[in-house]
Amino acid sequence: MFCKKFLVLATLALSSTPTFAQTQLTVQANKPITNVPPNMWGIFFEDINFAADGGLYAELVKNRSFEFFTPLMGWKEVKQNKDTGHILIVNRTAVNTANPRYAAIMVDAPNGSYGLSNEGFRGMGITKGQQYNFSMWANAPAGTGLQARVVLLDEKDQPIGEAALSGFHDGWQPYKVSLTATGTAAKGKLQLLFKGQGSIDLDMVSLFPANTWKNRPNGLRADLAQMLADLKPGFIRFPGGCIVEGRDLANRYQWKKTVGKPEERTLIVNRWNTEFSHRSTPDYFQSFGLGFFEYFQLAEDIGAAPLPILNCGMACQFNTGEVVAMNELDPYVQDALDLIEFANGDANTKWGALRAAMGHPGPFHLTLMGVGNEQWDPQYIERYKIFEQAIKSKYPDIKLVSSAGPFSKGPMFDYLWKELKSSRADFIDEHYYMPPQWFLSNASRYDNYDRKKGPKIFAGEYAAHTKEGTEPESRNTWGSALAEAAFMTGLERNADVVQMASYAPLFAHVEAWQWRPDLIWFDNLRAVGTPNYYVQKLFSANKGTQVVPILQNGAVLAGKDSLYASATIDAAAKQVILKIVNVSAHAQSLQINLQGVQAAKGAARQQVLTANTLAINTLDDPGKVVPVTQPLTAGNHLAINAAPASLNVIAIPYK
Repeated sequence: MFCKKFLVLATLALSSTPTFAQTQLTVQANKPITNVPPNMWGIFFEDINFAADGGLYAELVKNRSFEFFTPLMGWKEVKQNKDTGHILIVNRTAVNTANPRYAAIMVDAPNGSYGLSNEGFRGMGITKGQQYNFSMWANAPAGTGLQARVVLLDEKDQPIGEAALSGFHDGWQPYKVSLTATGTAAKGKLQLLFKGQGSIDLDMVSLFPANTWKNRPNGLRADLAQMLADLKPGFIRFPGGCIVEGRDLANRYQWKKTVGKPEERTLIVNRWNTEFSHRSTPDYFQSFGLGFFEYFQLAEDIGAAPLPILNCGMACQFNTGEVVAMNELDPYVQDALDLIEFANGDANTKWGALRAAMGHPGPFHLTLMGVGNEQWDPQYIERYKIFEQAIKSKYPDIKLVSSAGPFSKGPMFDYLWKELKSSRADFIDEHYYMPPQWFLSNASRYDNYDRKKGPKIFAGEYAAHTKEGTEPESRNTWGSALAEAAFMTGLERNADVVQMASYAPLFAHVEAWQWRPDLIWFDNLRAVGTPNYYVQKLFSANKGTQVVPILQNGAVLAGKDSLYASATIDAAAKQVILKIVNVSAHAQSLQINLQGVQAAKGAARQQVLTANTLAINTLDDPGKVVPVTQPLTAGNHLAINAAPASLNVIAIPYK
């Protein structure tokens, strides 16, 4: 992902050509070209737009351990009935370097109560009838008689859930209580109130819904995780792009600080905190409650291959461009080797033992790893080759992903390809954030790529950006998704070269985003798939096992008469699967001639995704652009109508 806005955005202009006569398309189902890689269509996760804290990670308390630059950001003092007290933030760096701060609360509340409230991430999403689990670490040598109340509030500060907590003791230990919400609030709050006289120290003040993904305590937000599972992704790339690099090396992503007990993980400021001045989010930090263990676990849960990306000793070149000296690179390389041990090592190894202690005795079966993100020039190649030698020597079966830089062509791109062609890199990661017309014009980009021995392509980040008025960002219009669908037919047609692809970014909170377009938008209670989401879903859920030719007059469809197409067969399900994109403003009549197999009598189907090219899905109107399925009469000759501005996925059973 580019760290600065960089492109001239454009709208998708539909062709104004007249209605076409019936177009003859031939599908040679018995002439497979190449296998479809099982990891072909995946997802790219980066903690941008509040994707982790405030998003997929279901924690409702912001700044739960008082580690933000402003220690009480997100918190407010609460006094009731003229009772009083005061709050001190204590730093114990010498004792706990990972989580040094805690709040010391002095309470003088014999009649009412005194304490804190937390605003959550643009509020807290609370649902009537749902259980919420509160926990905190506390130390109360002078507060054993204090009584606490945990209160949920709605937008009008009315209580919608309450539970009592007491029995505080000397020495740090966890305290927990559950409560059930009696109302719903999209922007709720949490209060922690104390009655009595004394003092108590607090840390890791936390509130989670009981309803999390797979019902794991303190886990992931269930609806967002389910939307990822519904994509049926072949891989999950994490923890992102630019966030891996950091604005400087001190702010880089370090996986070892994101595993182990949550209270022992080291919070850092999120690099998207101040990246865009017009979308500044000073309260954007990374608690790492969603860390590398949780990423591996999510990948396993949804049947996707994990693809971690690691820092290669270089900070973001759009920011500081800081690099580690070559004679100090060893710890970065060791992090990569240790990560493989963490993912795959026996439980008797150092890092395998940590994985087992976290609840996963068996391996995560890591086979892919990326070294660097969007890096370029000789300083990247010099460092990449050190990683490559170390990893391939110890773990020769690990496939490595290397960088083609941030641009889709040019001297930087050409230099990296020249250097990496002779390397042992397995994939080169190409990125394209471009106007829709670029995607239409590049649907045949990989038709003539070098198929000799060398790296394959990982289309690691792409999205069509459409200009709207004076806005510096673009929205997820159907026009942008349609252009991506046309381009994706070219990726699928060339699956022998392009073996992985993922749209980016993945998530965005409607009130806390820095970058758009994004695949899935959400607030504190709801989520919506964009038109682009449904394009990704249609391709991934209808992948097939082998690519076969679909031709018009002996040529591939990559824009002729505004049509784009790819075809696969699913050998196990015995289906021919066609993906046909019509980007014109007119319906097109198509004759599909199936060769090499005999169509079965069972029903064929056509899934259609179409709308006005400026249409978007919103939280209030999530169904404006969604697929509609219609039956077809199976046969070796099918008449198909391709609606204006449409993606059509056609499945034909065969004997």
